[in-house]
Amino acid sequence: MIDSALLAPPMVSPTASAVLVLADGTIFQGQGVGAVGTAVGEVCFNTSITGYQEILTDPSYAGQIIAFTFPHIGNVGANDEDIESVKPSVRGLLLRADITSPSNFRSGNHFNHWLKIHELIGIAGIDVRALTIRIRKGGAPSGVIAHDPKGDFDLSELLAKADRWDGLEGMDLAKAVTCAEAYEWSETRWELRGGYGELQGAKHHVVAVDYGAKRNILRCLASVGCSVTVVPAYASAKEILDHNPDGIFLSNGPGDPAATGVYAVPVLRELLKTGLPMFGICLGHQILALSLGARTKKMHQGHRGANHPVKHIDTGRVEITSHNHGFVVLGDSLPQGVTASHLSLFDQTLEGIVVEGRPIFSVQYHPEASPGPQDSYYLFKKFAALMDGA
Repeated sequence: MIDSALLAPPMVSPTASAVLVLADGTIFQGQGVGAVGTAVGEVCFNTSITGYQEILTDPSYAGQIIAFTFPHIGNVGANDEDIESVKPSVRGLLLRADITSPSNFRSGNHFNHWLKIHELIGIAGIDVRALTIRIRKGGAPSGVIAHDPKGDFDLSELLAKADRWDGLEGMDLAKAVTCAEAYEWSETRWELRGGYGELQGAKHHVVAVDYGAKRNILRCLASVGCSVTVVPAYASAKEILDHNPDGIFLSNGPGDPAATGVYAVPVLRELLKTGLPMFGICLGHQILALSLGARTKKMHQGHRGANHPVKHIDTGRVEITSHNHGFVVLGDSLPQGVTASHLSLFDQTLEGIVVEGRPIFSVQYHPEASPGPQDSYYLFKKFAALMDGA
């Protein structure tokens, strides 16, 4: 609980139109961007220098407020193609500098206008470096972001709201971002001057369990010849198998894998008995690991960025990868028959697993993103090859 001495925080500057109030009483002030309003969430930072639209529409960020360490957010504007979900689930964003004017041939809108359309609250002009150092030392805190053009803030109320928020540990957010019903997907990856394509002559049929799936993951599956049926996170094993899949994909998503695993793990344990090829990413990787008998834990600050080196253990090859996760599978908890396939070169945390002698594997990072730019795309081809072999 917060110290009672913090219930009377200092006054906000008369020039500030937005504030970030952390649960420990720390206050950051700046100028509001995007929508007007208030939102509470876990404050994290992302070190990517590109892809801010992709990041903000990634359902894995549900419940979080993102501080961008790169200062030139807005420099490529906004468009209707670089989005990963219809409605963003992120709670807000924090910027060092004001939104940069767009200068890119694909820009169809000013980023600030895009934020307003999608009801996203932001603050520009705060010391993101100080906030990032604070998170690195003390872990990701709970916080409230508020934007009011009149600068009318009740700091005591905002502080109490931040303190009351339970945090992501123990929180199941997959049900909040998953699809409402099953649907078909056949759109392929974007190409210059061609845009998104359409799958022709599918070789395999994949059922993707949607814990908060990014669209580009589905596009990558389609691009390696898979027609995809997307099902809700809470779909039963029977509902999944009734679609007669050649393989099963477990998507990324937000929240605590142990909480989502309450209903997801029993389903996966039934699916594991079928012998079907299975591929998991991010939350899907974590839930697969839980289903196999491993354990997960909340990380101190998480991994969020597009410059993370990951080592493929068998080959020694290093992939430059995109990350977004606040929980991790404990490497020393892997049961017999489940082997680590990838490791983070930042902190040696587990980044991938394979089930020995079975067509089942998963990775913690995001191979559909392109920081390498194509270092990890082979994983989708590997999944297709496993279905060929099956």
